[in-house]
Amino acid sequence: MNAEKFIRRLLISVLSAGLAIPVLFAAETLAPAAETPKLALGTIVGIVRNPAKVPVGGATITAAKVDGSGIRATISGSDGVYSFADVVPGAWSITAQADGYSDAVTASLDVVAGKAARSDVVMTMPAMISSTQPAPSAAAQPAQASSVLTPADTVWSRWSRGEKVALDEIKGAFLGPQSQTASLKTPATAFDKPAAAPAVPLPNPQAGGPAPAATEKAAPAPTIPEALQAPEATTGVDNVTPFAYGDFTWLNGTPRNKDTVLDTKFFTPEVRFDTHFMEDFNQPTDHTIVGATESFRSGEFQIEQASVGGDFHWQNVRGRILFMQGLFSTTTPRNDASSATGSNGGNTGGVGQWDLQSAYKYVSEAYGGYHFNVNHGLNVDAGIFVSYIGLFSYYNFDNWTYQPSYVSSNTPWFFNGLRIQWFPTNKLKIEPWVINGWQSYAKFNSHVGLGGQLLWMPTEKFKLVANQYGFGQDNLGLPHTERIHTDDSIEYRYYNNPNNGMGLSKMAFSLTADAGTQYGGGLCGTCGPSSGKESFVGWMLYDRLWWSHDKYAITLGGGEMSNWGRYLTLLPPIDGAWASVGSVYFPELPGQRAHMWDSTVTFQYMPREYITWWAEVGYRHSDIPYFAGRHGVTPPGGNNGLPQYYTCMTGASAMTADPTAAATACSGAGGVWYPDLRRSETKLSVGVMVKF
Repeated sequence: MNAEKFIRRLLISVLSAGLAIPVLFAAETLAPAAETPKLALGTIVGIVRNPAKVPVGGATITAAKVDGSGIRATISGSDGVYSFADVVPGAWSITAQADGYSDAVTASLDVVAGKAARSDVVMTMPAMISSTQPAPSAAAQPAQASSVLTPADTVWSRWSRGEKVALDEIKGAFLGPQSQTASLKTPATAFDKPAAAPAVPLPNPQAGGPAPAATEKAAPAPTIPEALQAPEATTGVDNVTPFAYGDFTWLNGTPRNKDTVLDTKFFTPEVRFDTHFMEDFNQPTDHTIVGATESFRSGEFQIEQASVGGDFHWQNVRGRILFMQGLFSTTTPRNDASSATGSNGGNTGGVGQWDLQSAYKYVSEAYGGYHFNVNHGLNVDAGIFVSYIGLFSYYNFDNWTYQPSYVSSNTPWFFNGLRIQWFPTNKLKIEPWVINGWQSYAKFNSHVGLGGQLLWMPTEKFKLVANQYGFGQDNLGLPHTERIHTDDSIEYRYYNNPNNGMGLSKMAFSLTADAGTQYGGGLCGTCGPSSGKESFVGWMLYDRLWWSHDKYAITLGGGEMSNWGRYLTLLPPIDGAWASVGSVYFPELPGQRAHMWDSTVTFQYMPREYITWWAEVGYRHSDIPYFAGRHGVTPPGGNNGLPQYYTCMTGASAMTADPTAAATACSGAGGVWYPDLRRSETKLSVGVMVKF
């Protein structure tokens, strides 16, 4: 490299480092500069990541003063962190550039003296690669450098002869015409489309001035093969990160947050609050609502969920924890019989020591894992993770309605085990599970359960999800009975007009169908009721309309289930009954059927993406007495702690599960007490949910 080229590159580096003013001042005059007052300066810091929150190292970060008075450039570290110290206060624009990513621009960032201004950058992939550049040809070769000079050459010649050159001329020549308002471009690569620079006449050294004017003709741009050409400038679309190419916040069972309130390169927090008031028109005196995993108390304000936690991510290592307080922390574990430790109510077996319900009751999700850079991603996680069976999310904030139908309410909310998520494309997920069993902290019998999910979202408006489960032995005291289940859903957005003012902005529907059976150990799925039939068939359908820029929404829908053997029917909490002990008042025996249907109308007001105010009216019906009536499901004097036995009218336990023996035991105590169960229920609910 000759001296002239070396000095020229040095000058470019000085300019891009924000030192252009003192260098140019020294070039214009040899007199010593007058001492200027020292300014109070600020700092710019940030992190560069892709949409998967993986740091982007080696990105060129340019900070340009919006008024054109300064420009800085640096490179992000391997952890994606970049910084600029001693920054003049004012408005700056930040531009990030990296190979394989679209440019990311922050239009305006206010820098205050003595403080650090933070500007995190998310870089996305271009939507597609397309070009119409012609193939290379001899005619397309650029003119020789000996006959044409760029503006940088001309300015360099003038400055080297001692002529005064204005700052804007230098910056425009060396950094490009956008240097005053945009970022410093990185050097051209094989994937850049070079543009021809306007021709400038050669200076005449003998005459001390420019040569006679020549015809100004731009040199033709060199061409490159079409396969290597960069895409045209488009709005950045991430086609690498799974399902990041579109906006799927409209989906039922998916959080609708588009932004993260607070995020760091190590931890992304999550906070949820869910408070409601429910009024059961059956007016149960014990305020107990029966047969739901979202509705528990009538005539009271209750906190359904209060959760704090978040996601950890560092160098491909993953971890998530979400603590669970409120009603969920007691109502969810009661439906898990796996942690029973002995013989209760005729259910023998047990899983030994340690109180698993107490160990896990305050945790809804907790797992650690690793992200492998395979295809579009491969995650391997172990711990407690939420179930997808039933379409609706475990968390009510994510759903179109508050009370889902039976297909969702009676299927698992969580799994405990190993999960593998493989993304062969950015539109497909294949996810196998190896788990303890069907919503079970412990393993019921001799082997684990197997399952998995296939998720396909080929466009922003369509989702297909198929969940399969099998091999599990998921009954306490039935070691030879196995369960299989299929759960399949589609969601389709059939109208989308976000710019429709106060009118309709979206319309979509979801359809879910479930089927399953238990077999072995004297049970069967296709035999008659008298032969021990155990099967489940159900469906649910919802339609939702949004309007006024998605600020309001109304959802109509419902569903139906038929469950022979009642093995997936939620046990009513009669006398405080829980899954592992059962209830003599609601037997769950082979061949006994539970057939139920429901419908709901839900209105939601969403003034911000972090909050939902809602109101819902629902009607549920059962072919058997199931819902709490006026006199409730709590015996006189309160629960006696022995729900597996009949209770006397005095509130004392009859200490027997035989009705004849119970009548004898309670003959002097006013007879046998029975809960008030009805075939239908109408409920009005209102509430507010928050998610950050």
